[in-house]
Amino acid sequence: MTSAALAVEQDVRQDVIDFISSFSLETTPNSAAKIASFAEYVRPETPIYITFLPGSSFDATIALATRLRREGFEPVPHLAARSMPNRSFLEQGLQRLRGEADVSRVLLIAGGMPAPLGDFADSMQLLETGLFDRYGIRSIGLAGHPEGSPDISDDDIRAALRWKNEFARRTDASLYLVTQFCFEAGPIVAWDKRIQAEGNKLPVYIGIPGLATIKTLLGHAKACGVGPSMRFLSRQAMNVAKLLTVAAPDRLVYDLAVYKARDPACGIAGVHMYPLGGLKKSADWSYAVADGRFDWNRSGNGFDVQTTS
Repeated sequence: MTSAALAVEQDVRQDVIDFISSFSLETTPNSAAKIASFAEYVRPETPIYITFLPGSSFDATIALATRLRREGFEPVPHLAARSMPNRSFLEQGLQRLRGEADVSRVLLIAGGMPAPLGDFADSMQLLETGLFDRYGIRSIGLAGHPEGSPDISDDDIRAALRWKNEFARRTDASLYLVTQFCFEAGPIVAWDKRIQAEGNKLPVYIGIPGLATIKTLLGHAKACGVGPSMRFLSRQAMNVAKLLTVAAPDRLVYDLAVYKARDPACGIAGVHMYPLGGLKKSADWSYAVADGRFDWNRSGNGFDVQTTS
């Protein structure tokens, strides 16, 4: 390898490390119950989001947030608008999250309910209550949709993003976007360029699917309404023998890291890992990449990771 080629390889290696180094993870109360100590798998500086599924108990979210704080982590609970009965329920929940778990960061979503359980239909209505500023929530994540949404029209998604940018100018909290997981960089890059051109100023954290079998990834993708990038995964699944093969997001991370490093207009700030095949596998892989424990594979645009397990 020439010295010039080696320099390029080292530059890209650092781009990848920088891109993933501040990644976040997530878990559900049910999954967390099977983990004796998060410190076995997760480093203290890694934020852990708490997924809220339709029909779940909000008490379970509060209990897990309290546990994570006790174990030395920053809990980031999901608050699902369509699962909130009313303003009083939201306020009591924020009081408990602040008082019992010292939560100062949340992720607001509409939620997977076909119809609202109570007074709120979307995250914008939650924001309009003013309760997040009142209870000292300093950082608020909101949903980003690189591939659209089966529940919201593209025009409504654009209008909502304009509203969220406007709201960011009148709140004490810092707002940012977290996207659904995707499998291919192309749709993400195109979306990011479009929303930046349309005036988005909110930092974007891209959802990356963690290590899981292709069969598992397909199941989650169909359930979550993942769009065009699912074709990338579907092509691999055409070979039935590959369905139980564990897929790693190295090509996706590589492509997005290069885009972030090379395009000064890029709005991507970081990575949110969805541990679809288990938290331990995804955490182990992500830390290995962040630590630089990977080698370029023969294709030259992906890498093989040296995990500890």
